[in-house]
Amino acid sequence: MREIIPSGTLRGMLLPPTYGRHITDATAFTVLSVEIWATGLVVTIQMAADGGPQPRINVQDHFGTEYTLRDSATLGSRNLQVFTPSVPPGTRSLTIRSADDAAARPVVTFAVPLMAVPDTGDSAGTAEASDAPGGNPDEGYTPQELRRPA
Repeated sequence: MREIIPSGTLRGMLLPPTYGRHITDATAFTVLSVEIWATGLVVTIQMAADGGPQPRINVQDHFGTEYTLRDSATLGSRNLQVFTPSVPPGTRSLTIRSADDAAARPVVTFAVPLMAVPDTGDSAGTAEASDAPGGNPDEGYTPQELRRPA
């Protein structure tokens, strides 16, 4: 089995505040969660049926960051889609939109909690996380304790 989960630390998991269900003539799916990793995002989707077409979605935040689909995997009726980059510091919301219809309707919007920003060691604050010694974007970052929902 190939590894599609982004490298680095899991920084948070977003659960939809409402039932993130989308139904059109072309597709039907429900957004279950978004995982925020140090190097990208993983959107978990429940499709209406096994073997159905992969939902086409777009991810956007309130800054207008361009998130690019890097990989996806389907197992039965569950679909994982990996997007890069990760959320920039200060991101307040992520919106998942359906790209299956011309209107690109919003499916669900997540509130993004304030997260610690990795210390890059650059006093001017201009270095990228990948510029950290060893190129590790997680260096200097201490994750909060994450618990699996009951």
